[in-house]
Amino acid sequence: MTSSSGVPSNTCLADLAPIWRDHLLAELALSPHTVESYWLDIRNFFSFQSRLAERPTQGEGHEPDAQEIFLYMAWLRAQRVAASTLARRLSALRSFFAFAVEEKALQNNPVALHENPRLPRYLPEALNREEMRSLLAVPKLDNKNGYRDRCILELLYAAGLRVSELSQLTVDGLDLQRGLVRVFGKGAKERLAPLHGLMRQLLDTYCKQWRPLFNPLGKQLFVNHSGRELTRQYIWKMVKKYALLSGVRCAISPHTFRHSFATHLLEGGADLRVVQMLLGHADISATEIYTHVQTERLRALHHQFHPRNRM
Repeated sequence: MTSSSGVPSNTCLADLAPIWRDHLLAELALSPHTVESYWLDIRNFFSFQSRLAERPTQGEGHEPDAQEIFLYMAWLRAQRVAASTLARRLSALRSFFAFAVEEKALQNNPVALHENPRLPRYLPEALNREEMRSLLAVPKLDNKNGYRDRCILELLYAAGLRVSELSQLTVDGLDLQRGLVRVFGKGAKERLAPLHGLMRQLLDTYCKQWRPLFNPLGKQLFVNHSGRELTRQYIWKMVKKYALLSGVRCAISPHTFRHSFATHLLEGGADLRVVQMLLGHADISATEIYTHVQTERLRALHHQFHPRNRM
């Protein structure tokens, strides 16, 4: 007997895992980075299964139950695995076992009743406007590397992009006449991000004058010396290099530009819903971590305009 997708019902879970990985990429359109993390999470669980002394005869990928999932989570906590990692691994298991049930390789999802660990809400780190101005001014505009890097830093801040979104931008996705760039976010969700005037000028010059000097092999907007797409790791290292040169001493990453983008918009009076759309957040709750900015602004306005504050 086979499932609707042609998988035999007696398929071992370990053998089903590569099919599930392809399903995440091709049908759910998850990012390669997310799929790779989920894949490593599932391999970690299979490794735990093979170590269970209580079931020495059962190999990797045997059918688990709710108790085994509980033991696995306890094992991870004993290793002091971060709550965010626990939540992701539980999410990966939930996805995989749901797929296994759908493919008739498993009767029940053993993770269905497990709740994700409660995650702390950290306030995002953001640079102030002067720090951002200093950092953006570091790359030199008289050579191809400096001009490319300046465009990258400016674009991270101008559009609030994730590093994965920036590395996947293409020349075809630019509409400099209208001041828009096509961005593919999490789950391949598409949005159009507006660009300010300076950003449009920088990108126009980069595309016409500097990008051709890299001899690009494809349509990626930003490429390396070999003409290939820049890696996320390169962008991380580049951001840290320029932060050090600018004198910014706080911990910084490409995501800091995204946090600064949202924070400065809210400080300037932007609505939280507008910022949600610009960031590409599917749920407003993801944007609500920035509400402390609005709270401070409302407090200042209250102090400035309430008549009893003037007495």
